[in-house]
Amino acid sequence: MPEEKRVNVSKAVSTRRPKLKPKLGQHFLASDSFALQIVDALGDVSQNTVLEIGPGRGALTSLLANRARRLIAVELDRVLAAQLRLRFGMFPNVEVIEADILSIDFDSLFGPKPGLSRPGIEFKPTPTRVIGNLPYYITSDILLRLFDYSKYFETLVILVQREVADRIAAKPGSRDYGLLSATAQLHARVEKLFTLPPGAFAPPPKVHSTALRLTMAPRQHELGLDGDRQIADGFIDFLKLSFGQKRKTLWNNLKSTYPEPHLRSALSQARVKPAARAETLSLQESAALFRALRQNHDGS
Repeated sequence: MPEEKRVNVSKAVSTRRPKLKPKLGQHFLASDSFALQIVDALGDVSQNTVLEIGPGRGALTSLLANRARRLIAVELDRVLAAQLRLRFGMFPNVEVIEADILSIDFDSLFGPKPGLSRPGIEFKPTPTRVIGNLPYYITSDILLRLFDYSKYFETLVILVQREVADRIAAKPGSRDYGLLSATAQLHARVEKLFTLPPGAFAPPPKVHSTALRLTMAPRQHELGLDGDRQIADGFIDFLKLSFGQKRKTLWNNLKSTYPEPHLRSALSQARVKPAARAETLSLQESAALFRALRQNHDGS
């Protein structure tokens, strides 16, 4: 792909994690049969754009290049990105971007293009499908960023550490249910597909991996959280606060932010016990408590 196509899609690299270039946590998928299953789980992509995160040596890329209408492969490793460009240079539908997925400007990549939008006509992005073998140490960061830009995405098929998959798919009341579970299930329907042994990768990791399919199905409207971005963002901040210290009760996690009379009234209104912990609440109950706290604050 020409160099100019890679301009203006990457912002400053996030400072949330250390730069560990010699140790990128790379465990390359080395099983053709599992690669086929993973790509098949994405469905028919002949009319779709596919975003591949961390293509590595191209196990999934080689299959997707022959299936997708457009394939955008984002690879952080400079050497691997160069090898991928050489290998897929003859595919007009494949674009390789050397960048950190956490720094990609999705608005520039998938949003309206200057000069092509017409006044009075709302831009509706064509949903993109996402696939990737996510690095273990930044799985949560990547997912949270994709959720922030969920309007661009339709389906995610991802490989993650099995324990992380358990957390993402966990139900309220279970030990694994937490902030990542709640956030994922706020934005998508989560399916566990199959588990891969360490031997499916080179070099083999010390853990098993699980393939997940996340079908984007935002629940903000159902939960009474739509209206403006501030409300949706406020609910995410509320979840972060609720799960701040999992051993603490909701009351103890929330009382430092909300006045006690408002908190007591909101808990009663939402029919949530002060001694409850965040992981015992369904999304509906968390949303009810959040709405009650907003009403009490606005009415004060």
